[in-house]
Amino acid sequence: MRLAYLAGGAISLLLGLVGAFVPLLPTVPFVILAAFCFARSSPRLETWLVGHRRFGPHIQAWRSRGAISPAGKRAALFAFALSALLGLMLLALPWSLIPLLVALVGGRWIWTRPSQ
Repeated sequence: MRLAYLAGGAISLLLGLVGAFVPLLPTVPFVILAAFCFARSSPRLETWLVGHRRFGPHIQAWRSRGAISPAGKRAALFAFALSALLGLMLLALPWSLIPLLVALVGGRWIWTRPSQ
């Protein structure tokens, strides 16, 4: 199981790094997931990630208060809105309502998280 968590952490961290350069692909949620996986597989990698100057504060805020930065909230809500809009424009009914529903539920959940 340790290897599965280690692989999951590495894949999540890689996706987070890609998300830093690809629009609409989130970064921080993948880094938080990587920290979760590394906590169960590699204390050394977890310590490095939690102490990272860029990602560490986001991980610590999430772990201590479930908090998301205001910029992170804005980016996530924008991505949800854009996905819902594209779904409404490009998909036929009733399939076009799925991205809208996901955006409403996910966006509400993010909006209600404490701010960092």
